[in-house]
Amino acid sequence: MRIGLQVPSFTWPGGAPEIGARFAEIARTADDAGFASFWVMDHFFQIPMVGPAEREMLESYSALSFAAAITKRVALGAMVTGVTYRHPGVLVKTATTLDVLSGGRAYLGIGAAWFDREHAGLGVPFPPLAERFERLEETLEIAHQMWSDGNGRFEGKHYRLAETLCSPAPVSSPRPRILIGGLGEKKTLRFVARYADACNLFEFLGPEGIAKKLEVLRRHCDVEQRDFASIERTTLGTVLLAPGKQSAASVIASCRALAAIGVQQAIFNLPNVHELAPLEVFGKEIIPAVAEF
Repeated sequence: MRIGLQVPSFTWPGGAPEIGARFAEIARTADDAGFASFWVMDHFFQIPMVGPAEREMLESYSALSFAAAITKRVALGAMVTGVTYRHPGVLVKTATTLDVLSGGRAYLGIGAAWFDREHAGLGVPFPPLAERFERLEETLEIAHQMWSDGNGRFEGKHYRLAETLCSPAPVSSPRPRILIGGLGEKKTLRFVARYADACNLFEFLGPEGIAKKLEVLRRHCDVEQRDFASIERTTLGTVLLAPGKQSAASVIASCRALAAIGVQQAIFNLPNVHELAPLEVFGKEIIPAVAEF
């Protein structure tokens, strides 16, 4: 099993003037500690589950490009981009640029979007859920086409591209990994089976709940004639390494339970990540231990 790091909050001591330096420290420390991946949320306002909307939030791809310049090996991605935020052609071009400049370390993390407040606040259209899923599927089709040898037209219900030209091509072979986040059994997991290289499920479901979602994904793979084993199974959860909270041993035990049901990468956010010490504990104690699972 591998371990990834998500950074969902930038509200740290020192405020805005120190965000850049502290974010750089976190990225470098995670890279040195052996984390397999490094993620930021793709939001423009802070989300309710983390804090008030007014708290600091960085634009995801700018932050990832910054991280790419100061790291060497860790994979980079947005967990996950809302399909409504960027035109698909521009999104694919943006992810390609991250892949090229990072030497082939980009994920394209994507989902159907949900946070209506930031859409209304910044004037971004927020269509009904059914339409957002239609747009998500077309975006996935556009990504596959732009990352292929063809650069012809794309004609969809919502998007029309005269040229799906993408130069330079990605460094990743055959293309950047596409990760779809979400729990929906009828559409989201079917899209994973049809278009993606990885799925992301919430750890709060518990091993039994995650196992059920993976079984649904397996059935979709059977229908799509897709090898289930070719899809990276990831989870997202929170770890607070602190006295009276969680310990390295308890995190290792949780990872063992996830690995037993087929999870290959456990991605965690750490509320005290800015202290750096939790990252060092992961590097010294947790990452080496779970690599054996």
